Amino acid sequence: MTLDQLVALDAIVAAGTFRGAADRLHKAQSAISHQIKKLEGELGFDLFLRDAYRPRLSPEGEVFFREATRVLEQVHGLKAVASGLRSEQEAMISVAMTATMSLDPILGIMGDVGRAFPGTHITLVSEMMGGPLARLMEGDADLIIAGLDGVPIDEVETLPVSSITIRPVASPGFPAAGRPGVRSRREMQSYTQVIVSGTGGKDYDQSRDLLSGGQRWTVSDFEAKKSVILAGLGWGGIPEHLMIEELATGALIPLAVEGYPPRHTEIFAIRRRDRPMGTVMSSIWRRLAEEPVQTAQ
Repeated sequence: MTLDQLVALDAIVAAGTFRGAADRLHKAQSAISHQIKKLEGELGFDLFLRDAYRPRLSPEGEVFFREATRVLEQVHGLKAVASGLRSEQEAMISVAMTATMSLDPILGIMGDVGRAFPGTHITLVSEMMGGPLARLMEGDADLIIAGLDGVPIDEVETLPVSSITIRPVASPGFPAAGRPGVRSRREMQSYTQVIVSGTGGKDYDQSRDLLSGGQRWTVSDFEAKKSVILAGLGWGGIPEHLMIEELATGALIPLAVEGYPPRHTEIFAIRRRDRPMGTVMSSIWRRLAEEPVQTAQ
């Protein structure tokens, strides 16, 4: 049994076909088939059922694949450690964060790392919607702090960092906030919904929580969104940690909207597997792995 055979197995499952796995690994399809046949011969059972157009894992293959993925995760971890050990201090580290999350959970870590490696310029930017993912996949960010929506899981490593809650709100004088109970989608379509534009471009556009059929105002960031909503010009979802004072004083009122419940999102540190970690990035990643998961409040 070899690592290449396990990598081939993982690629077939991820791609869905032997040809897709060959393209993913930049190898001939015959080479992939030979590796799997040789592995099956060593194991004494078929990993795949080949009675359909697309190969399916056999019952034995399902069990074996689960264990194989654990081995591959350990190998990826070892490669990352080795890369960090042989690398030099990076000149620059770029981190892109989702604007829905507070900076607080990672500021201590970034501050410690910055003091430990003063020769490295750390860039920390805030991005909207699919912006962090776009920066990561385009190679403009070494690390992102974001949700997993749209993230190609088989191409990245992740660590849990925090969680957020986005709650629909309006000002007390807004018509939809004037009485208790759940507001119907039909009613809310008659009011202006305030949304934040993404910074990821069309390839990484994320359009969650949009109420179809109604008027919209689009703003550049959550502070602008909050200002528009406070002025009574519309309603929309805002991360709870950005409106603690306004909720406490009643300047903003939570809304119960049909099909638009408060959205709880887990936030992760995310890096690409195919980009080696240098000394500073390894330090940041290690600290994120060691820190307890925090909830943004």
